[in-house]
Amino acid sequence: MKYKSVIITKKGRPEVLQVVENELREPNAGEVRLKLICTGIGFTDVIMRYGYYPYAPKIPFAPGYEVVGLVDAVGAGVKSVKLGDRVAALTVHGGYAEFIYLPPDNLVPVPDGIDSVEAVSLVLNYVTAYQMLHRAVEVKAGDKILVTGAAGGVGSAILQLGKIAGLEMYGTASKNKHSAVREFGGFPIDYKAEDFVKAIKQQTGNGVDYALDAVGGLNVWKAYRALRPKGTLVSYGASSGVKNGKSQNIPAFATFGLLGLTKIIPDGKKSTFYGITSIYRKNPVPFKEDLPTLFQLLAEGKIKPLIADKLPLLEARRANEILEKGGVNGKIVLLCQE
Repeated sequence: MKYKSVIITKKGRPEVLQVVENELREPNAGEVRLKLICTGIGFTDVIMRYGYYPYAPKIPFAPGYEVVGLVDAVGAGVKSVKLGDRVAALTVHGGYAEFIYLPPDNLVPVPDGIDSVEAVSLVLNYVTAYQMLHRAVEVKAGDKILVTGAAGGVGSAILQLGKIAGLEMYGTASKNKHSAVREFGGFPIDYKAEDFVKAIKQQTGNGVDYALDAVGGLNVWKAYRALRPKGTLVSYGASSGVKNGKSQNIPAFATFGLLGLTKIIPDGKKSTFYGITSIYRKNPVPFKEDLPTLFQLLAEGKIKPLIADKLPLLEARRANEILEKGGVNGKIVLLCQE
């Protein structure tokens, strides 16, 4: 029996993604085979495709950072899951497929009654948002935060979780996304039409307590300037590294260069970089604690992932094209089974 996956065949634009067929095998000892229901698409997939992601395997490989699926077969010695269990996993790659093989320790049960598409949207985006707010820093009610890319998958997650935490929130977004920012409790700032640093200072007086930046490049410096004295910048991405379908090296290098600079400026402010994969690989326990917490919030209706689109797995190339063009509100999800 064969199954399909979508792989990166070489570095480049979305057209380097190709559908291939693979032989379906039995899981090895200590391994679980999942029949995937869905996988998320995120900007990390784009960065992988252009060859800039440090945790990507050697090309060719299937991208796909997070998955939800059903346990389809278990290898010898596996006792923690059984056939038919619905589970989620942070895979980093491999999710653009109908099946995947994973160690059972990577799997987190998905509670009954939760939609699989919404569940997969929590695995990367909401855990990232939750851990930045409650582990990278420890926010408290009344704190002021700046969220760049506030209408994106992680940005909208930060706003929803920040609202629960009682934060005063400001989000940069293009004008057509301002309604989404307001809906999730943020004050929208049109970064294309105004200097968001000035806007933040006008609204807050002396700046925000925390700035969470997904854009990278020169935006790191702007976000840092929006901080109050003793504020903290958390950088977690470099979406400016791809613009108009073209990969750009400078923003990625500038992100870490400027972060390094902010660490030596003697102004009392702090800065750090958050990377979910490096944290997860060093210690998966926080992830396995935080994802069930988020599933509970979803079940209680306290959070609601913003789903931009749902597309079949075999349209992964088109989904990547949509993401790269920008203007996406929320998460694009691939449906892995016809």
